Amino acid sequence: MPCHISGIEPALPILRRANRVLVIGCSGGGKSTLSRKLSGRLDLPYISMDREFYWLPGWTKRPKAEERAMIAARVAEDRWIMDGSGASTFDLRLPRTDLVVWVRMPRRACLWGLACRVAASFGRVRPDMAPGCPEQLPDLEFLSYIWNFERRVSPVIVNMLDRHSPDMPVLTLRNRRDMRALIESL
Repeated sequence: MPCHISGIEPALPILRRANRVLVIGCSGGGKSTLSRKLSGRLDLPYISMDREFYWLPGWTKRPKAEERAMIAARVAEDRWIMDGSGASTFDLRLPRTDLVVWVRMPRRACLWGLACRVAASFGRVRPDMAPGCPEQLPDLEFLSYIWNFERRVSPVIVNMLDRHSPDMPVLTLRNRRDMRALIESL
């Protein structure tokens, strides 16, 4: 069972000495923004799963074998902060992670975050997205993924944490106020 850290203050010493931090959570919850800010505060190289591994130009998915090889090479590095909740590569990422920050926002907050992101970036490529993948309107499949994340994906995440890193410290942030407090505490 992962070691859930209750509150930001107890997490700060772990976070400050961590060399490899994995930020996970539902789309629209703010994990990429949080990762970029933590990267700057902790002087850790930021790795976006979407930008560096998952997508090719034109919203084409990278072949899985190539994606896994690229991820394995990056997680072998000494220092990083990586955002992404794809459970298919937790076996590569979790054993190398010092701390998991789980952005566990309510679904309505994630949908609102997505709406704000689309409004701000529609037609342009965001900094955490692969070249040639401009922000677009979400389809029903993506909206369903967000709506059902807590019921469908969160149990898989817990299972993967138990399987690959049972003693992993996990800091859960449940709202944007928690995220701001974490950044301000650094």
